[in-house]
Amino acid sequence: MKQSAQNWGISVSEIRSVSAVEILDSRGRPTLLANCQLSDGALGRASVPAGASTGAGEALELRDGDPQRYGGLGCLKAATNVNREINAKLSGKTFGDQGELDSYLNELDGTPNKACLGANAILGVSLAFCRAQASQRSTPLYAHLARMAGLSPRLPLPMINLFSGGAHAGGQVAIQDVQIVVPTAQTIGRVLEVTSDIFRMAADLILTRYGMRLLTADEGGLAPPFESSEVMLQAAVEAIESAGYRPGEDVALTVDVAASQFHAAGRYHMDDAELDASQMVDRIASWTHRFPIVSVEDGLDEADWSGWRSLSKRLAEKTMILGDDLLCTNPSRIQRAIAMEAANSLLLKVNQIGTLTEALAALRLARGAGWDVVVSARSGETEDDWLADLAVGWAGDYIKVGSITQSERLTKYNRLLYLEQMEGLTLSG
Repeated sequence: MKQSAQNWGISVSEIRSVSAVEILDSRGRPTLLANCQLSDGALGRASVPAGASTGAGEALELRDGDPQRYGGLGCLKAATNVNREINAKLSGKTFGDQGELDSYLNELDGTPNKACLGANAILGVSLAFCRAQASQRSTPLYAHLARMAGLSPRLPLPMINLFSGGAHAGGQVAIQDVQIVVPTAQTIGRVLEVTSDIFRMAADLILTRYGMRLLTADEGGLAPPFESSEVMLQAAVEAIESAGYRPGEDVALTVDVAASQFHAAGRYHMDDAELDASQMVDRIASWTHRFPIVSVEDGLDEADWSGWRSLSKRLAEKTMILGDDLLCTNPSRIQRAIAMEAANSLLLKVNQIGTLTEALAALRLARGAGWDVVVSARSGETEDDWLADLAVGWAGDYIKVGSITQSERLTKYNRLLYLEQMEGLTLSG
């Protein structure tokens, strides 16, 4: 249900100015930091993440294309769009809520994928305005987001990266990530304790087996040269057991296959195998029977809708069939997946769609279909922690941030710890 600005005790928010600067993300690549100042002095600031494994249906990040700067990945054009065109249009303008602001930004851009101003520019302003409104109302960001969505905030259960391959780690194995979840944990603190135990055992395992320690991928996962994806899964089970936990009872696994990354000409080139869609479904099904896997993300190519439907029909009763590249947090793609019964869970990434309002529409569609929702970071992250507040405020079932070894990941986990200990929030709501 839409909340009016009057319900918050403030009629409108007048924007004094918006601005942006180019900063670097966790991969050392450019992104944006946006600012929004309201006429009463309230200030919001937010940085924009960027992905490595991106879906074809994602909103378009605007990059400079100048090979002399950051290999063409500069974001000066996007920053300029905020500082000039967007600022000129927004300065002195009033908005009652987030939806009004985001709708205006989309109209200003005028393209279906935000290719004119850039999804990075638009999202930066969308997020900064949200933070400014929360500040204006003297409300924690998570509570402001919860009220925006009409939801009761709760802590999400983390999916934490243990091992990485694929586009996040140089492709030494095909699949992209193996994560752990601790379904028996009652607190975020306990989740992180268990994860730390398992991570240490995993590091010891790869030191013994491969003679290396802490070779990590984009999101902090360990990335030794596993012989195959199945060896990676088996190593995760061994690390859980070595840490003194029971696989499938105390700790479970989730897998980001990222199949679009190794799909070509109708075939899946996974490790040393070449599989058709039916064989790929069989392979994934065999993993779920042999390993304690509770979620499979992007098990098929983003355009292989029939393959997704087969996978879902085969496994959805007991396994999360999680759509990332397939869905791109895009309401039209989610609607299609619901109609085809091609998935049963949404990986929500705000920068895939470009504004908070459109991401909320995606969330509501997924919830309306009875789906689980995993709120996700990107491989290119910053030390900003707004994602933790979003996952809490929008009552995500899970949050997927990465591992526990890099500051751009830890800032989100630390924010969850703060909300748990200082705000009294719980995993059950």
